[in-house]
Amino acid sequence: MSKYLRWGVWLLLSLSFPALAEQPVPHLHLVGTPTAWLCLIVFVVAYLLVASEEWTQLHKSKPVLIAAGVIWFAIGIAERGSPHAAWVGEAFSSNLEEYGELLLFLLVAMTYISAMEERRVFDKLRCWLVSKQLSYRTLFWLTGLLAFVISPVADNMTTALLMCAVVVKVAKGERRFINMACINIVVAANAGGAFSPFGDITTLMVWQKGVIGFNQFFDLFFPALVSFVIPAVIMTFFIARGPVKSSSEDISMQRGARRIIGLFVLTIVTAVIAHNSFDLPPVMGMMMGLGYLQCMGYYLRRSFPRKLAMHKAKAEQSGDKQAMSYLGSVVPFDVFNRIAQAEWDTLLFFYGVVMCVGGLGFVGYLELASTAMYSNWNPTYANIAVGVLSSVVDNIPVMFAVLSMHPAMSVGQWLLVTMTAGIGGSLLSIGSAAGVALMGQARGFYTFFGHLRWSPVIALGYVGGILMHLWLNSALF
Repeated sequence: MSKYLRWGVWLLLSLSFPALAEQPVPHLHLVGTPTAWLCLIVFVVAYLLVASEEWTQLHKSKPVLIAAGVIWFAIGIAERGSPHAAWVGEAFSSNLEEYGELLLFLLVAMTYISAMEERRVFDKLRCWLVSKQLSYRTLFWLTGLLAFVISPVADNMTTALLMCAVVVKVAKGERRFINMACINIVVAANAGGAFSPFGDITTLMVWQKGVIGFNQFFDLFFPALVSFVIPAVIMTFFIARGPVKSSSEDISMQRGARRIIGLFVLTIVTAVIAHNSFDLPPVMGMMMGLGYLQCMGYYLRRSFPRKLAMHKAKAEQSGDKQAMSYLGSVVPFDVFNRIAQAEWDTLLFFYGVVMCVGGLGFVGYLELASTAMYSNWNPTYANIAVGVLSSVVDNIPVMFAVLSMHPAMSVGQWLLVTMTAGIGGSLLSIGSAAGVALMGQARGFYTFFGHLRWSPVIALGYVGGILMHLWLNSALF
């Protein structure tokens, strides 16, 4: 599986997270009991194993799957025969329902990403950028700006990987430049994903929860832009002015690629309309979009023999070897082969995250955290702290926990925590999926300590984005 497909599955992160249950599920008050301590310890150990995946090579789904089972078994054993025993099954089913929507969302998004990768859409964009005559500074800004612009539609992970591929291809061994360019890409992709409901899983979670309307996310555009531009401008002064080498490599997209891109956009539109106009779960629109792709796959399969004969004749007459590559593999396009390419490790990982955090919330930890942060602190300071925390702990469980707490906050505060959870992950290379992915893709060039050296500059952008939001959107607080 190519790196784009392997990591591009995080587009699901940009396209879906299940709508949280509308009816609150009762929770227990077990904090301080042996059961609660066991649940917390199991979760911490599992998360440490997830964080060390790069070194242990243990897939991230394994520890959280076991942790989820242990947590809910522990709760079930503790409450067996008690008056609240029925609540355990009810709470588990509620979390499982949330995961069911996520699973379907992920499958549709993965299928589209796989289809576009197989049709060489990402390879074509990469080669187009590589072929341009660029200076180092131009390449630095171009990849950063494209990451900022593309990530609101195609999530920050996929966007960062695409731009990193361009940098590594063009710079060819320029270790210092590649490190700085990758930092810029991570910051830009995370910032771009913060002002769009489809840019990151945290924004999707907030949108589907209903605390922020679809159009209100775009109030974060300028704050997010500031958080990207400030570090980029400072870093520019440390980049050489010289030109980089171009490449004459040419790759053609395969038959049906543009139509699949169009269907992907139509699928997003369908999901938005379903949710905004009819209060239907966005997953309904996504599943309808899967039907669009299946119909396109049917057309490509049925017309393949005729197209094969046509292009074979053309290739024999003209001697054009590229004529056959347009058709793709000898086996015609099959949407079910694309579904089979789903990254099941990611799907199962999210099951574990949802169930683990749901279990901790059920025993009372989220209520305790909500009281500590949002009752004893000013909400602004609490939401800024959430962003800093997301640079160390993955922003998905952090935002899921905040939404589960559901503190009483203004729209401005919800926008603030949405932005900080997104851009806060840029403070460290391990703070976001984009950073972790690029450490693997640009191994030896982009490193944890290479990113850490520029963290103070990134922090200036983080603070600048927050101040811009507090000033520009003051009427929302």
